[in-house]
Amino acid sequence: MGGYRPGYTQGVRVLETLYWKDGAVHILDQTLLPGRVTYVVCRDYREVAEAIKSMRVRGAPAIGAAAAYGLAVAAQGAPGAGREEVLEAVESAAATLLATRPTAVNLRWAVKRVLARLREAEGDGDLLKRTALAEAERIHAEDVAANKRLGRFGQELVPPGARILTHCNAGALATAGYGTALGVIRAAHTAGKVARVYADETRPFLQGARLTAWELQQDGIPVTVITDNMAGYLMARGLVDLVIVGADRIAANGDVANKIGTYSLAVLAQAHALPFYVAAPLSTLDMQLACGEEIPIEERPAEEVTHCGGLRIVPEGIEVWNPAFDVTPARLVTAIITDAGVAYPPYTESLRRICCDGGA
Repeated sequence: MGGYRPGYTQGVRVLETLYWKDGAVHILDQTLLPGRVTYVVCRDYREVAEAIKSMRVRGAPAIGAAAAYGLAVAAQGAPGAGREEVLEAVESAAATLLATRPTAVNLRWAVKRVLARLREAEGDGDLLKRTALAEAERIHAEDVAANKRLGRFGQELVPPGARILTHCNAGALATAGYGTALGVIRAAHTAGKVARVYADETRPFLQGARLTAWELQQDGIPVTVITDNMAGYLMARGLVDLVIVGADRIAANGDVANKIGTYSLAVLAQAHALPFYVAAPLSTLDMQLACGEEIPIEERPAEEVTHCGGLRIVPEGIEVWNPAFDVTPARLVTAIITDAGVAYPPYTESLRRICCDGGA
């Protein structure tokens, strides 16, 4: 399977989030967008771990794909060609990668999948090296296909002339390609249904302003950026028809962990009688967790809040609380759009059924 390259979405040339070439994983540095387009070349799994931790690559499915490639890098760089030497190198890398970001379940899912494939493979170290890369590329390709299926399911929920509000970035940049929430929007746009997308800027890391607006602009989809605290008034003015967001982890009862600020949008959507949809592939479902209270929430460095563009905006000595995610209760979620179909309440039943049908 060949490495991924810049390709086309909706007929418009777009950049790949990550791809494999010449024994290394190339990761688009999202901390520099939209001003600069730069790929970080990772020839060591520790460089992949740093890219995940620093949010050069971000978004649950993209993190999973990056971690899978990180294990492939570790396999290629094993100190010997023996089977046990390769396995030991990959397992050591797995521990490092799993420690980077705790909330997104796709990372753990991808790492466990590659490890399981290597442990069951029969052959020498060279075979395991090829197997690790093949599995990483398979995870990459499957995510793109899953997102496109998800988009087809989701666009059926979008009414003609829709004005859609979204949060953070759940597009091609947050996945291996095409996107989850933006995958639905892209599919709906192709069907001629989208009048406008409103993108929350998503403080403090500004993924909506920097990344979602940029992606939609590349696709020629009308987009307006708003600050996070404008969403309620936008709804009150009657300018929003539905809300679509992505997810980093979904518990068995339908509670959703997503970028901080998602919970506020869900409350506002309910107050204004607007549908609130969550779009995520099956790999984001964590059926081992009963509810959202069990989801670990990552806390990010204070500097993301105290500084903007390298300039300090908070006085010295002020304490900062910076959780990267919040949890939206299932009761506020209208439906969960997956690559195996749409789940509706009660989610304890519908998600279990979708996972069984989808093979998750």
